[in-house]
Amino acid sequence: MNQDDLAAIDLQIHACRLCPLCQNRNCAVPGLGPAPARIMLVGEAPGREEDMTGKPFVGRAGRLLDGAIEQAGLVRAETFITSVIKCRPPENRKPKKLEIASCSHYLQAQIDIVNPEIICLMGNTAAQAVLGMQGIAALRGRILQDRFLVTYHPAAVLRNRNLMEGFVSDLKRLNTLENH
Repeated sequence: MNQDDLAAIDLQIHACRLCPLCQNRNCAVPGLGPAPARIMLVGEAPGREEDMTGKPFVGRAGRLLDGAIEQAGLVRAETFITSVIKCRPPENRKPKKLEIASCSHYLQAQIDIVNPEIICLMGNTAAQAVLGMQGIAALRGRILQDRFLVTYHPAAVLRNRNLMEGFVSDLKRLNTLENH
């Protein structure tokens, strides 16, 4: 599996009509990065700037994520970045269960194609969608199923800058973890 497989999934996501979010989107936001990639970051959903550009994490939370990635010694271009759902919810609300369910096969296909050693789930929505677990206070910084690291969502760090140190620390761990 490679970039061509990823491009085919991207086309499916852009044409998707499985839930009502497609009706108001400017752009679907499949994700961005290489296939294969050692590290995959998974957020919640596209925001306003992502919806306008079709690229993940380009707004304020994305700029914070870029800084945290750099501080952690990672390279964004070597990391695959996506979200649980691929279209922006109205008013940036939390995705509904139907929306998450409608997009879940796209995320799973991306995971299969990118084949990351480690997947960083950013926030409760990502942890719930992928692992069926939530509660950032209890899950943050833990490695689950030998492959998943749960951390804060960059938007949460924007709202509470005291979380930045822990967020960067979690991202640093991605460099030292390997799938066994």
